[in-house]
This record gives sequence, structure tokens and C-alpha cells, in this order.
Amino acid sequence: MAEKKKRRVANGETSIYFGKDGRWHARVPMGYKDNGEPYRRHITRPSEDALKDEVKRLEKQRDQGTAQQPGKLWTVEKWLQHWVENISKPVVSENTYDGYEVAVRVHLVPGIGKHRLDRLQPEHLESLYRRMQANGERKAGTAHQVHRTARTSLGEAVRRGYAAKNAAELAKPPRMEEAEEEVEPYSVEEVQCLLLEANKRRNSARWMLALALGLRQGETLGLRWSDVDLANEYLKLRRNRLRPRYKHGCSEASPCGRKPGYCPKKEQIRRETKNTKSRAGRRAVPLPGPLVAMLRAHAERQQRDRSAAGDLWVESDYVFTKPLGGPLSPNTDYHDWKRLLGDAGVRNARLHDARHTAATVLMLLGVPDRVIDQIMGWEPGTSVSMRARYLHVPDAMLKDVARKIADAIWGPPETAPVDKEQNNGV
Repeated sequence: MAEKKKRRVANGETSIYFGKDGRWHARVPMGYKDNGEPYRRHITRPSEDALKDEVKRLEKQRDQGTAQQPGKLWTVEKWLQHWVENISKPVVSENTYDGYEVAVRVHLVPGIGKHRLDRLQPEHLESLYRRMQANGERKAGTAHQVHRTARTSLGEAVRRGYAAKNAAELAKPPRMEEAEEEVEPYSVEEVQCLLLEANKRRNSARWMLALALGLRQGETLGLRWSDVDLANEYLKLRRNRLRPRYKHGCSEASPCGRKPGYCPKKEQIRRETKNTKSRAGRRAVPLPGPLVAMLRAHAERQQRDRSAAGDLWVESDYVFTKPLGGPLSPNTDYHDWKRLLGDAGVRNARLHDARHTAATVLMLLGVPDRVIDQIMGWEPGTSVSMRARYLHVPDAMLKDVARKIADAIWGPPETAPVDKEQNNGV
């Protein structure tokens, strides 16, 4: 086989040649080392076309400033920490970032952080998932959250050319089993018991917004009086209340020794609310007449609390506040819900289950699906699956359907004639 001619070019440009090993070689100038010396990447491919494609990719990385420095190959740990703080944090919501940060810090970095990013294999992730679930320490849902975080972060690494493949796309996450117990919405009788008990305490309308209209916790706690139109009997949902996060306000010289949230001089580092993340979430919701009356009474009581507190009142436009004003904490709201259930003698359930109750009541009332979707804030593309998750068929309705089927196929049950002259066995 005739030897192919070597093609070398001037310094500072890529050199391509056919080697004695029968492969095509290239030396691509990639920039300068920390000490100022230029460096090149040596690559080989079996064909000239494949080599040129790789050269173009490397030159594009070089020109965009995303090329990996020699001797500084990414480990999974360094990449995940860089991704979560510098790439993800500025563009995702606070709640999404919190989920990413926990998955990275608690699971991914200790589990697979020592591997080189470009050598990570699906088996490394699958082994991590098995270890997480060993002895029942972690649920499959936690492993799935970690898997989704890994898939997103490694996908970004592939897009930037730091890895040739996304190992998480190839890895098999653990199987998710359906919960044995389905959510059981509250009955009308249980809702009435909750209403009677709620009327005895502050912010009573807060619970009826959840049970009657299905408002999410963040939507209700983020509601402001400027969003409520009692004259026209509707409210607008525009934002969600976020869980507060704090940092220490005390000095390092004399630390308080408590967690940041209990520091006497704590400083809040997270905004109070954020806009709803979807267009469907920004919606108008009609208010039933009795709920309008409850909100009017709530506004009057809030004004009395403001007058009684005087200078201690924390001014805000929130509909539901603490006794001295200011927005309610989601954690406090959660514990208030549990106390309400206990005092009302109603079975224990999640606060979010009230949303299932509201959706089911709308279905039983014959409200059209399109209107249910708007009231609940479901996106058109996901509304079918959301209705399947939130709309529940009560046992009484199933029994009624069974009776109608029996009547249609077997006919109505015969009624035994009554002999007025006899006692009929009584």
C-alpha cells in the first residue's frame, strides 16, 4: 500500500497526517497552559473524514472557550459542584435548585464523585441506586430524584463536550411501584366537620380555599388582598409562597450555637414569593358566596388585629398572616392543618389531599373538564393525566353504576307481594 503523504501546516494551525499505524492523526492547537506555553491535543481516527469531524469539534470548543485544560480533567464531583452552583442555580427556581443540591451533596458526590467524568459508566449509577436502597434505607422515589438530577447534569456535560455520552440516559433506575393505598378524598360530611372547627380559629377561610377550590398551599399563602375581588366574587392566582431560608446574623466571634433558622439575629436569604411557573397556574378562580362572606369577615378581623397590635404589626398585603402580621410560614401552616384535623375528629391526611377533594367535588357536580382544568391550574398538555390522578370515583357512585348495570341486563328486582292479611314473617 502506497504511503499517504503527510500534511503538516505552519505552527499554530492543525497538522494532519497518516501514520505508520494505519490511522489518521492530528495535532490540534488548543491554547496555552497556565505557564504560558502552547499545547496541542493529539487525536487519532481510523478514517480521514472521522478525524476532520473531531478536529472541527475541538476547534469549536477552543474558539468558544469551553475546551478542557490539560491536566485538569473533570471528575464527576467537580463537574456536579460546578453545574449545580454555576450553571443550574441562576436559571432554575429555588425549590428545583434545593432538590438538585441535596441530590448532588448527599448522594451523587459521595457515591460516584471520584470517577472521571469522561469515563463514567451506566453501571456506576446503577450500583449507586442499589446501595441507596439496600436494607430499605432509601425509597425508590429518592433514587429516581437522584437519577433525574444525574441525567440533567450529565446531559449538560455532553452538550459542552466534556463527556462523549450521558451515562444516566443509559442507566436503568429502580422500579417505581404504585402506592397500595389510593388517596381517598374527604366526604361532604368530613368537609362540614372541618368547616365547623375552622370557624373557631384565625384564618378559617384559608382551609376552605383548599377544600372547596383546591388551591395549593403556596398559592394560598402567597395570596394578597390586591388579588381578591370580593365585589365580583373571584380571585387571581399569580404567585407561590416559598419556604423561608435563613443565615446567621451573629458574628463569628460570638456565634449563637443554634441553627440559622433559630439564630436571634437571623437574616432571610430567600425571597418570600415567586411567580407561578406556568401560564395555567396564573388563573382566575370563582368564589362561592359563603366563601366570599368568610373572606369579608376575615378582612374585618385582620383589621381589628392590626389595630390591637399597633406598632408591633408587620405590615403586608397578605390575606393570611401571623397574629402580628407578616406572611405565614408553610411549616406553621402544615402544623395548623394537623391540629385542625385532630380537633375536628377527622381522619389524618396530607394537606395536599384537600386538593383531591376539591377536584372530585367539581367532577361530581358535573363541571366541564375545561373549567375543572382552569380552576385547578392544570396545563392543557397534562390535564388528562392530572384528572386521572386527582379525580376519584366514590364508592356510592360505583354502587349506583352497578345497580344500573344490573337493571339493564337482568331487569329490576322483583318486589315480593305484600299480603295485608298476614304479618309476612314479622
